[in-house]
Amino acid sequence: MAYFLQLVFAGAAQGCIYALIGLGFSIIFKASQVINFAQGELLLVGTYVVASAVLNWHLPFLLALPLGLLVTILIGLLFERLVLRRMIGRPPFTILMITIGLDIILRTLVVVGWGSRTIPAATPFTVTSGFNVAGVHLGSSDLWTIAVTIVLCAALYYFFRRTRYGLAMRATALDQEAALAMGIDVRTVYALAWGLAAAITTLGGVLLAIDSLAIDPNFGNAALVAFPAIILGGLDSISGAVVGGVIIGLTSVLTAGYESRLPAVVGTGLHEVTPYLIMILILLIRPYGLFGSRKVERV
Repeated sequence: MAYFLQLVFAGAAQGCIYALIGLGFSIIFKASQVINFAQGELLLVGTYVVASAVLNWHLPFLLALPLGLLVTILIGLLFERLVLRRMIGRPPFTILMITIGLDIILRTLVVVGWGSRTIPAATPFTVTSGFNVAGVHLGSSDLWTIAVTIVLCAALYYFFRRTRYGLAMRATALDQEAALAMGIDVRTVYALAWGLAAAITTLGGVLLAIDSLAIDPNFGNAALVAFPAIILGGLDSISGAVVGGVIIGLTSVLTAGYESRLPAVVGTGLHEVTPYLIMILILLIRPYGLFGSRKVERV
């Protein structure tokens, strides 16, 4: 039983990380109907900046983290201001290809700036930090991951329901033309969405790096693992990204924990495909995801 509870705790923590990364996808898609394929590389740049600030520049972790967030927020804002703003009204496929271009540019810059070697991740915790309850080890990094995700979700809930810009983002997501008619500055909403998504994704990446202990230029591929979470939850749903992330995290960790007890032909690598199998199963039942909005088209 303790082993099962240990896997559930680890899966919940990993699911929270996927939820944070997935939130970045959802916020941008909800505001601009664009899937940002550079999300993983924003995460990559942020974790490298935090690692360099701690390990090379000897800054405390609590100063390095805001620095990493600031860098990725600036990248997101500049990309939105200099590139995407000029693409308003263009086909979504064109914008999607541009985000893929940004993805390649950011990864190349990381390789040029830091090299292709694996480097240690910045972490304020030791591997053994934490405490035990009923035979279950509650690691400090996992506890902080879950706590940060809960606080951030509560803050986002307040932001989208109680603040002027949060309501403007919701209005823009529902009907861009109506939002313009009501005097909402849609361009500011887009910029806010990109900055917010970059910060949240970077935070998820830093927490994932703490868990992984090391990073390399392929670290941004973690965003692809989080992608089933937002598809499962519903691409345009903030709450769906969180629920989907937790489901994928729990499924992946529980499968990894028990797959060694299955026949080798079935169990080997099963945890890597399980999230995608869950995603396909959910989409067969609910094509727009668990919390996604069904599109209604007038003919």
